Formats: sequence, structure tokens, C-alpha cells
Amino acid sequence: MFKVSLLVFIVGLPFLTERAFAADGKPAKEKSVADIAAEVKPSLVKVIQVGRKGMDGLGSGFVVSADGLIATNRHVIGEARRIRVETSDGKVEEVTEVFASDARLDLAILRIARKDLKPLALGDSEKLRQGERIVAMGNPQGLAFSVVEGVISEPKRDIDGMKMIQVAVPIEHGNSGGPLLDRKGHVLGLLTLKSARAENLGFAMPVNELKKLIAKPNPVPMSRWLTIGVLNPRTWKPLMGAQWTQRAGVVSVEQSGDGFGGRALCLWMAEKPGAKFEAEVTVKLDDEAGAAGLAFCADGGERHYGFYPTGGKLRLTRFDGADVYSWKILSDAASDAYRPGDWNTLRVRVDGERIQCFVNGRQVFDQQDGELRGGHVGLCKFRGTVASYKGFRVGNDLVEKPLDAALTKGVQKSMNGFLAGKKDRGDAIETLLKDPALSRSVLDEKRKALEKSVASLRELESDLHRAAVLRELTQQLSQPDEKADLLRCALLISRHDNPEMDIATYEREFARMVDELKDDAEIKKGTLPAVKRLTKYLFEQNGFHGSRNDYDSRSNSYINEVLDDREGLPLTLSIIYFELASRLSVKNVAGIPLPTRFMVGYREKAEGEFSLLDVFDGGKPLTMAEAKALVAGDSPIPDETMQPAKKKDIIVRMIRNLLGRAVASSNPAKEAPPYFNLLLALDPNAFRERLTRARLREISGDTTGAADDLEWLAAHPPKELDESQHVALGEWLARLRQKR
Repeated sequence: MFKVSLLVFIVGLPFLTERAFAADGKPAKEKSVADIAAEVKPSLVKVIQVGRKGMDGLGSGFVVSADGLIATNRHVIGEARRIRVETSDGKVEEVTEVFASDARLDLAILRIARKDLKPLALGDSEKLRQGERIVAMGNPQGLAFSVVEGVISEPKRDIDGMKMIQVAVPIEHGNSGGPLLDRKGHVLGLLTLKSARAENLGFAMPVNELKKLIAKPNPVPMSRWLTIGVLNPRTWKPLMGAQWTQRAGVVSVEQSGDGFGGRALCLWMAEKPGAKFEAEVTVKLDDEAGAAGLAFCADGGERHYGFYPTGGKLRLTRFDGADVYSWKILSDAASDAYRPGDWNTLRVRVDGERIQCFVNGRQVFDQQDGELRGGHVGLCKFRGTVASYKGFRVGNDLVEKPLDAALTKGVQKSMNGFLAGKKDRGDAIETLLKDPALSRSVLDEKRKALEKSVASLRELESDLHRAAVLRELTQQLSQPDEKADLLRCALLISRHDNPEMDIATYEREFARMVDELKDDAEIKKGTLPAVKRLTKYLFEQNGFHGSRNDYDSRSNSYINEVLDDREGLPLTLSIIYFELASRLSVKNVAGIPLPTRFMVGYREKAEGEFSLLDVFDGGKPLTMAEAKALVAGDSPIPDETMQPAKKKDIIVRMIRNLLGRAVASSNPAKEAPPYFNLLLALDPNAFRERLTRARLREISGDTTGAADDLEWLAAHPPKELDESQHVALGEWLARLRQKR
């Protein structure tokens, strides 16, 4: 199997052919490459990313409908970029809408305001054969509408879980999004990947995947597309150009800034520090020859300080103007605390005329300079550096506080007992939970000192993290339903699996969505107008949609990734919908837990039957009867599933979705237990899951844990089990007790 690390995203996929027939009913004849090129050229386009200085990127595309739909690769259009399309007649058109997109498949369909285009015929990629002759067209290296011929090397090559077309054809930069055609001129796919192993080896996404996007689009107007990944203007203010974006709590920058030396700033506007302050950020450069880090005491123009790595060293500079003659390097030195090629935490402390600079907790500069004071703090970058930033914060004192001596001693003792086999994991977790943050820090130091025990310590650290998440989750859901924060609970499920996920970032992003709608006139008119406005906002204006091609991906159950990608399951899309409604004080909107398809319900008054929205299908309105027919046909549906779901039940359903995928994985004994632990903590009476966990524990050698589960069942006998099953459980428990 080809590894993704061996591939570069440079080309667009061609199209697959149907076994077409001519008008007389006879099989269509193959055409010469020259004839295909002449016929296809009017349907080819250049796809151009437009930046502050003109063209920033170039790819290929082709017409799929006469009324202005253009197919290309998702990576060709980027995010938050203006896009133009140049047709074969030399006309340049602005893209008015991203009609459909799928990041995983790397496909996109654009709309331009033309009604006279010539679409290409789409073939059938399922009928491809190895060795079939093909033609690829595109704009390699910016050379418009070029053509090359080759053959299908493998019609269904597995690339990272996706079936792609492997082609023997030269592929160059700019071919991305161009069509792959059979010798009858029908599209087989879009060229997408180029192999790093061989010049004439590439890959294309099958055209049948494109057909799915055409059938179920998720249109986003360009006015909205330009906001995807963009920093919240209420908290960040970019200066001097460059491309600043944010995703998963990480701010990224690319392109050279407009300032001298490619300088660009991004200032934090949420608060203005006082006379004495500290600022901190963790930064990673794509190339150590670059330069990016903290800006502070910035006046919003050309004047500020900068503390940043460059060329493997740390540098503190005062910028007094627009050019290098007004810049003064105050300090410049290497530090063995700096980790090249990795994330590094930079911190500055400003107090009077004193400026102290730290990297990864170690001081590197102690500078006296009081020329600039006041202003804002933020981020800076220079030249063509591509950099990522996370964990930005401002405060009076950001230094990690000394660890509590008594608690640290207890944590160390607990870890030593665990490593020596004298303390089981459950007891260790109880001790560590007294201060999870402190304990994780101590665990980290201990792990470095005991390399031979690193695997066990990592497991313990992971267990500690998950136990802390579980504790907050249970605290949230033990409150009355109206007080529990459903969005935070859903984000905690994401954090359970990804400790680096920053919940606060997504809470702020959701608050921004609420702010965008809170003064909307339709929202204030009542439930029915508000529901229509929310549906339009999410599914028409922002492109939220049900997952088309990767329904079983865990990403669809992580609410942060659903917010990032605007793609999810019925359950996660519903959570976003009715949480927006709740925070906008829209009454009588709730989640309806139908058996196989969670939906949003609404009614004009507090009593009466709910009308439903199928958020997985773009917010399609359904009556209760229509919804029942969709999910169950003629089968009866329990009454409780037609009533609004409690927040705890919604989170349990999220966990069950993840648990089902873990159980179906190649290693359920490793993947599933954390979800069993979550589920059983929230729903102790889920006896089938408790039985399954007991079996997995026994298989993995955790006899004590398995026996604990069976003893719980013995003390709380499920009514669903008959007498013989209770006897079998008792015999199983007796065997486990003998092994302990």
C-alpha cells in the first residue's frame, strides 16, 4: 500500500468512462488523443486562488453543468480564499458559490455566473479495467489546457482507506482538478495525488465520488466561504497581510507579509495588558530558517517588540518603523532549551523598563529597554515563514506555580507503588485526581526519568486525563437538565480522545455564531420564523451537511471537528442546531431521539405534536409520520423515542456511537474499554455493555476488573436475564474469583 507520506497534493483527478454507445446503438468508437483534446478543451478551466497580491495558486477544473458548475480538487481552492475561474475562451469569472465540497475526498464543485458552458460527460469508474488507455488534461506548471496520454495501472488502489485510480501518466503542478478521460472522452476521475517514488505515477479520485457530491451538495456562498477558518475579528486583528487562519485551536500563518522583510502581525484585541504583564504562545516553524513568535507593546502600526526564534537562535528586536534601518536587535543568542523542528513555548514579562524572555520555561534574555510601552500583544512572522501557534494567553503572572509539596509527595508515592505493582490503576487514579493538572506534570517528569517504564506511565497519564474528563462530564450531567451545558459535554467527549483539543476555542467559536444571529429579526419573531432562519443559516449559508462518504469516521462524532469541517452525523448536527436555538432563547426546539436517525423537533406552542427537521438531509422538514416511515417503515417505535431527549441521554448516545466503532475495530480489546468506562459511569444499568466489558477485561488479563463487573451485576440483577442466564453469570463469576 502506498503511504500518504510518499504523496504530494499536486494534481487533479480524471474521469471514468461508461461503455458508451453511439446514436445508432453500436458501441462508441475510441477517439484519437487529438480529437479528444479538441472536444474537451472548451470544457476545461483554470482555477485561480486570489490573494492580496493577485494569483496565489493555480489548479485545473472542468465543466459539469451548462449553468456554471465546475469540478476541481478541494485543495486547489483552499479556505477563506477568493476564487476565480478562467474558461477556455479567456474569460475570467468570479466564483459565486462553493456548490459542494468534501475535504476527505479532496473534491469541490464551484459555481460561476455562466449559462453557456459545455459540460463533459461523466463515465462510470466502477467499470474501469487495468491497462485501459486514458487521457489526462489540465494546466501543468501553468501551461493552459495541456494533454497527455497513459494507461490505468490499477483501477482501485487503496490509499489511506480510499479507493483511488492509479495512473501511469506524467503529472505536474497545476494538473490538480483536471479530468482523467477514457478514449471516448468521458470523465473517469480527477487527478489528485502524485507519487514521490516515480515521475510517471499518479492517482485520481474516481468520478463516481464526484457524482455523490452533485447529487447531495452542501452549497456555501462565497461571502460565507471567505469566513471559514478566519480568525474572529473580535479577538484578532491581522496587520500587514499574510494569510492567518485558525483550526482546532491552532492559529496558522502563511505567505509573506506586506511589511519590509515579509513582516506581518496579528494582534490580540480581546484585552489590552496593563503596565506590567506577561504574554505567552507556543509556536512551531515549518523551517528553522524562518522567524515567527510574540509581538508586544504594539501600537497598531509599525512599532512593537518581537521575541521569536530565527535560524535556530532566539531574538529580541525593537521595531521602531517600517524598514530595517529603524529596527534594533536587542538580544540574539542560542539556547539549548529551544527544540528545533518542534513546538516551543515563548513567554515575555514586561515590568517597568525590564523585559525578560523565556523559552520552554528557561530564561534566555533579561533586557533593559523602555522605549515602547502600552499597546497590544499578539503574534508576528517574517519573510515567507509558515508557522503555527497555540496556547496564546496574556496575564499578570503566567509562571507555573510551585507544586504543592505534600500533594506531589503523594503523587510520587502513588506512581512508585503503581510501577512496582503494589498499587492498582484505580487506586492510583483516585490519588492523582486530587489535582489532575499537577499530577499530569509530575507524571511527565517521572516518565522522563524512568525510560523503561514509559509505556506504563503513558497509559496512566492517559487514564488520568480520561478520568478527569469523566469527572467533569458526570458533574455537568448530575445537574438538572436545564443547567447542564450540552455543548461543553459534547466537547468533553472530543477531549476524552484528544487531550490537546482546546475546549475554550470552540466555545468562543460557538459564541461567535450566536452573536451573529442574536439580533436577527427572524430569530426574535417566534419559533417558526426562527427555525427557518436557523435552517438557512446552517445548511444554506454555512454548508453544514451530513457525512456522505465516511459515515463511520469518529470525526463525525467529535463536535469540534463537525464545527471545523461542517460535516457530521444526525446527532452531532442536531446538537449544533438546538444548542444554537437554546442560546438564542428560541422556545420549543428539542432533540428527538428516533431509533436510527436523531432529528430536531419544533412546535409553535409547548403542547402538541412536534414537526421534525432531518438535519442530516439539509434540515428537510418532516411530519412525525414521515419521520417514522423514514426510520422504521411499518415497525412500531417506542413512545419514549418520540419525546425530547434529555442531555444525559444525548451524550450517552454519542458515546454509544463511538463505542460501536471501537468494538468493530481491528483491536476492540484496546479501543473499546475507555468508551465502556464512560458509558457505564453515566448509565450503570447498561447491563449488556457491562457484560461485554467484563469479557474484554478477562481477555486482556484484567481478571479483577472482569470480576468487579460481574459482582455489580450480581448485586443489581438485570430483569432481562432469565434464570439459566443468571446461573451462567454466577458460574462465570466463581471462575474469576478463583483466578484472583
